Amino acid sequence: MRMNGYYPVMLQLRGERCVIIGGGRIAERKLQGLLEAGADNITLVSPRITPRLQELAASGSLHWQCRIYQPSDAEGARLLFGATDDPKLNRRIAEDGRRAGAWVNTVDEAEGRGFLNPSVVRRGDLLIAVSATGASPALSIRLKRELEQQYGEEYGYSAGQLRRLRDYMKVSGFEPGEREALLRLAAEEVPFKGETEVDITAWIKQLRAKRPLD
Repeated sequence: MRMNGYYPVMLQLRGERCVIIGGGRIAERKLQGLLEAGADNITLVSPRITPRLQELAASGSLHWQCRIYQPSDAEGARLLFGATDDPKLNRRIAEDGRRAGAWVNTVDEAEGRGFLNPSVVRRGDLLIAVSATGASPALSIRLKRELEQQYGEEYGYSAGQLRRLRDYMKVSGFEPGEREALLRLAAEEVPFKGETEVDITAWIKQLRAKRPLD
């Protein structure tokens, strides 16, 4: 089986400049993904945009440049999206972006030349991403729906409590071996449901009682 040539990563986009070229439905989807990821420095360049994009621009969710694309738009971008309906323009955006050192995503670019947007399921701190690397977007969507059913909102609550437990152990003098063992046991218990924060000390006591003797 051939390798698909992609390396999956999770990017922290707060404060990073993200640029979308285009003002249609594809640009809407790209923007929505960025907003869900917490991106807060988004520029959109297009002489015309959809009513939904106009609403988001008015709310301050993005900076709208009402004009045609210029090569300088790629400068300083961490992520650059070519989301126009003009394949030649998208290719030029991709070339400009690479020269500027940006990671580039276009809607019609040849495989292996940029980055792909996976289908994503978000449950609080839990982020599940799946992609068929361009082979079948329909398969990615199907798998996303299955994952949404399998991993409900309770997993977001569970991930939040596991973060609290890990943070507490990191500053409370636990030996690395015990910390890893207890965190592993805690993760095996999920999902658990609730609306209030778990009592960390009581939880640790319960986990220690379940831990196998060395």
